[in-house]
Amino acid sequence: MKFFIRLLTSSLILMLSPYFISGIEVKNFYIAIITVIFIGLVNALIRPILIILTLPINIITLGLFTLVINGLMIMFVASFIKGFEVAGIWPAILLSLLMWLSSWLINSITKENYSQPN
Repeated sequence: MKFFIRLLTSSLILMLSPYFISGIEVKNFYIAIITVIFIGLVNALIRPILIILTLPINIITLGLFTLVINGLMIMFVASFIKGFEVAGIWPAILLSLLMWLSSWLINSITKENYSQPN
């Protein structure tokens, strides 16, 4: 159930992102759901490899290069999903920050409290 709540809220944030970030275009809610699923798959499969390959750059920049990697992942997803457009790297980086912030908020709201005994 939590998966669907996170999926729907992330899709809603993605649908609202063009109002906050110029250069992002999402055609409809169905496209937003598909895009969120593909971003999750790309982040699970390709992003760890890129993080390892760019580890020296990431160490030199104190981890800020991870923002560029996240933006590139969003641009990669936008390249093969019709109806989801990203105009460049800066809108993609801003979208990745917005998606991270919304994901953090969703996770903190839906997190189970394991410190309390049953």
